[in-house]
Amino acid sequence: MSGLTVPKEGDVFEGPSKTLTDAHFLFFSGLTGDVHPIHYDAEYAKSTPFGKPIAHALLLVSLTALGALKDRDRLGRLQFLEQGARLLGAVVVGDTVRPVTYLERIWRDDTGLLYRFRTTVVNQRRETVLDGFHVYRVLEDDRAAKS
Repeated sequence: MSGLTVPKEGDVFEGPSKTLTDAHFLFFSGLTGDVHPIHYDAEYAKSTPFGKPIAHALLLVSLTALGALKDRDRLGRLQFLEQGARLLGAVVVGDTVRPVTYLERIWRDDTGLLYRFRTTVVNQRRETVLDGFHVYRVLEDDRAAKS
């Protein structure tokens, strides 16, 4: 960990952008067993307010995984504790999405040092389509000593 800067509140971590395809929707459906036709049946989707198949909500949440972020090594070893998310817009095949994560809060309690991240997914129009949070416990003693 030497030579790396300790993260601080306000730091931004970005993930890679992805243009979502039918294959992403189908793979996620196969992995999770979520076979609701809103995610893959174009005829069914025409009867919905979206007019076309939309991404699984949990597919979008999964894109906020800290392990996929650039500069993730700056965060050290973390233990995942909690998450929440709110969908703000639909994502369809062909949309390009990108996770952007902000280190919102650092604090200490009786269990140790904790990080709360604000997690977002932004589309190609720079619209936030998902807004959420993650909470992690920091597992490295040298991080706790520096805070």
